[in-house]
Amino acid sequence: MAQIEKITQQTDNRFVNLYHVQGKNRVGKPLNYYVASRAKTIEQMKLKTKVNRPDGVIIYSLYGEKRDKVILVKQYRVTIDDYIYEFPAGLVEENEDYHQAAIREMHEETGLDFQPIQVEECFEKPYFTTIGMTDESCASVYGYATGTISRQYMEESEEIEVVLADREEVARILREENVAIMCAYQLMHFLKNDDPFYFLK
Repeated sequence: MAQIEKITQQTDNRFVNLYHVQGKNRVGKPLNYYVASRAKTIEQMKLKTKVNRPDGVIIYSLYGEKRDKVILVKQYRVTIDDYIYEFPAGLVEENEDYHQAAIREMHEETGLDFQPIQVEECFEKPYFTTIGMTDESCASVYGYATGTISRQYMEESEEIEVVLADREEVARILREENVAIMCAYQLMHFLKNDDPFYFLK
């Protein structure tokens, strides 16, 4: 197992930072690695705390009287200079329960009211997103949304179109569009099962 000897914080930003990790790899040769992290300090990094607290929340929500539509956001992302389909999502604030974060983020991004459902911990506990690059982890929250779509609560930095997608539209999106991987796997459930939440039972 590698040994970490030194960590240097490279940036000091609000939402994400870069850290240079140095040490020795499993055969004793020099280790140089760069980690992107939501942590604001070295002491808050998961490799230091050994605690997997979710940095963010991903919201898998159904919509409509028949609950036959899934709520997606088509969002511009600078990293690809293009639009990508994702679930509504966002960061969990300090001392905020991630279920409450899901309710807040759904409202901010879409204007809709979100009611989480209770599921076993294994389905919603935080999982790591892109572990080769970052220690970020996100919890998934499942439920149902009601109300009318509104852009009133969206941040100025966000460029989002809310999409209520039925199965035909989901199939098209998977074939033709950029889709975040965490969203794509769940859309495959939605596409192929009458009850998209069957796996939660």
